[in-house]
Amino acid sequence: MTLFLHELRRDRVKLIVWTAAIASMLLISIIIYPQMTAQMNEMGDMFAEMGAFSEAFNMDKVSFGEFSGYFAVECGNVLGLGGAFFAALMGISALAKEERERTAEFLLTHPVSRSRVVAEKLAAVLFEVLVLNLAVAAASVIGALAIGQDFDAKLFFTVLLGYLIMQAEIACIMFGLSAFLSGNGIGIALGAAFVLYFMNILANLTDEAEFLRYVTPFSYADGTSIAASGRIEVKYLIPGLAFALIGAAAAFIKYNKKDIRA
Repeated sequence: MTLFLHELRRDRVKLIVWTAAIASMLLISIIIYPQMTAQMNEMGDMFAEMGAFSEAFNMDKVSFGEFSGYFAVECGNVLGLGGAFFAALMGISALAKEERERTAEFLLTHPVSRSRVVAEKLAAVLFEVLVLNLAVAAASVIGALAIGQDFDAKLFFTVLLGYLIMQAEIACIMFGLSAFLSGNGIGIALGAAFVLYFMNILANLTDEAEFLRYVTPFSYADGTSIAASGRIEVKYLIPGLAFALIGAAAAFIKYNKKDIRA
């Protein structure tokens, strides 16, 4: 657990900043909901009639006049994309930073196997993703209670669970890629997260891109789709879990064979 705790201390500033930013943005979005209620139905009708734009973001599936619909859209905008960026950045830097910061030689001279290094670093990344989502969930509940808004607790937490799993998948994939890198992979991480997000938009726009739903985690973690159906689509979730396992396995296999640059 020593390395696990060391990773948490090492990343604490990033975790605090990202968590505070995402949680506060979602909290503010919830708090201003009562002031926007009067315009919600009109906005919902407007978005529902915007054709391809509405379909791209699934705005035709939910009602802005209902808190569940409003929360699903705002949660997708804030936690969906913001959380994906955070997970990707944490995952891509976990193993590569040891070579980039020239700390690999010091780390690997200790009586710790490479497999343990990978396991504890992966556990730290996933724990950081969990902490961020727990903080966002707490902020969301506090916001809803503060404005006296009743909400469907099951649907509320199903939406949040979808985004948690999505971020864990992205973190595992980027973690696996991190084992192949020795430099800064921030651009790769942000680009990959955005591409996965854009894949979901394409899948919403045309039936020809339907297969992309099995590739991008945003398909099963789409808050508006969950709000409309009340559940996470298992047929899209299963490939996502498989990709996460492949990413984690790739990290163990590659890092154990890698020629580490000191």
